[in-house]
Amino acid sequence: SLGSIERQELFTGMLVYDSVTVYMRLFLMAFAVLFVLLSSLTGIADRNDGQDYYSLVFGATIGMCIMASSNHLLSLFLGVEMASVPSYVLAGIVKGRRRSSEAALKYAVYGAGAAGVMLYGASLLAGLLGTAHIPTMAQRLVEFDVAGKLADRELSVMVLALGGLMIGVGLAFKLSAVPFHFWCPDVFEGASAEVDGFLSVASKAAALALLVRVGVGLGAEPADMAKAGDPPRTVANATSLEGDTSPGALRLVAQQDSAAEDAQEAKEAANAAAAATALSPVRTFFVTIVAIVGIVSCTFGNLAAYGQKNIKRMLAYSTIAHAGFMMMPVAAAVALMGTNSAAATEAIAALLLYATIYLFMNLGAFAIVAFLRNSTQSEEIKDYAGLIGRSPVIAVAMTLILVSLVGLPPLAGFWPKLRVLQALYEAGGPLLMFVMVAAAINTAISLVYYLRVAKTMCIDSPPDTSRPVQLDLLATSYVVMLTLPVVLLGFLPDRVAQWTQQAAAGLFS
Repeated sequence: SLGSIERQELFTGMLVYDSVTVYMRLFLMAFAVLFVLLSSLTGIADRNDGQDYYSLVFGATIGMCIMASSNHLLSLFLGVEMASVPSYVLAGIVKGRRRSSEAALKYAVYGAGAAGVMLYGASLLAGLLGTAHIPTMAQRLVEFDVAGKLADRELSVMVLALGGLMIGVGLAFKLSAVPFHFWCPDVFEGASAEVDGFLSVASKAAALALLVRVGVGLGAEPADMAKAGDPPRTVANATSLEGDTSPGALRLVAQQDSAAEDAQEAKEAANAAAAATALSPVRTFFVTIVAIVGIVSCTFGNLAAYGQKNIKRMLAYSTIAHAGFMMMPVAAAVALMGTNSAAATEAIAALLLYATIYLFMNLGAFAIVAFLRNSTQSEEIKDYAGLIGRSPVIAVAMTLILVSLVGLPPLAGFWPKLRVLQALYEAGGPLLMFVMVAAAINTAISLVYYLRVAKTMCIDSPPDTSRPVQLDLLATSYVVMLTLPVVLLGFLPDRVAQWTQQAAAGLFS
């Protein structure tokens, strides 16, 4: 089971193998299989570039797996670039379309800029702390005494904050979080719907896993801090009494051992408290930035989606909003570290559950868009009018997915949003309580533009120029296969929630 996996570092500490690594690898591989199946059904990869297409998907997936298990700033950058470069090409894989080429160019140019900023930030942190190994960086941060240097207004603290923010730029770009979201709507509109599904699910999930690695890794109390200055063991005392088996002698040895254990526990507690105090400014800085970016992204994405007429642009802004929502439990988990590890585990479990259900919702939505594009040659929302009469199964499936994206019960999208709100409530504090209220309001805001599409499909009359919708059995079966988990997990979320709980627990063990 996931709970029995022991944490270990690989490749001289570059990567970490734990329950979160296993869960995210299974997640990404399952998504890759579903994505390849979708691409073969829609025919987006023709005979001429089919091998290139699937090689790019495979390469990007490997990069995302590295991101999810990154334990070093070099592997962090390597994973991001391995995932990004194939994605640039996938965005422009459709030949003969100007918008597709424009999407690839925009994505590549903006991505190169974000990568450069992130690499420079990594060099600042590694140079200042003397290491690029994330757990060791946490140890150096304790020794660095951020609070003391902050009180003295030393320049090194500003450099430390600048390096962290620059790494955050790269992560925010991958997440399409505000204010580094500007590429997302244009790229999603220009690229094929299949590639949009790939970017909106796999890329976001890997970036969120990397955000967790950075936040939890830098905010965790170093393991060796508790061992520093351990009191000497009572071996000498035991040796000196060897041969004396009288009750008094044995009682004396036991008392000495007990006193040594108590002293060691007190020392460990004192060291842990000192580490927590030293890391408090780092955690506060991380939580503040992630929480603010998360709620701004969520609000902006939902408001910007209102006026969209193209279904892919609307789903692009929806992706921005959901990315912001999924950043919130990361902030809650880091805020809870050191004070309530059980609640921190619940916060990460909420994120993993959100990502898992989001896979079926968003991939299902983009799959329907791709199949309808092949059938109607349109991606405009107005051309979905009367779809319930032309293709009842597709219209019902799309409606269920959209309602689940809102987060309404009894569909699957309700549970992860509820657990995110619970995590924010457990974390407490004025900022995170405000984020919790704003997140709940955003859920209500998103209701309007999602249901607008459902209304167009199920209530509006089809235009006279509407084309018939003809989907074969395989395409319909694929849509049903992705829609069923959206419904079933709404009633039976416990099994998946148990897996996410086990995976998250390994992160704090």
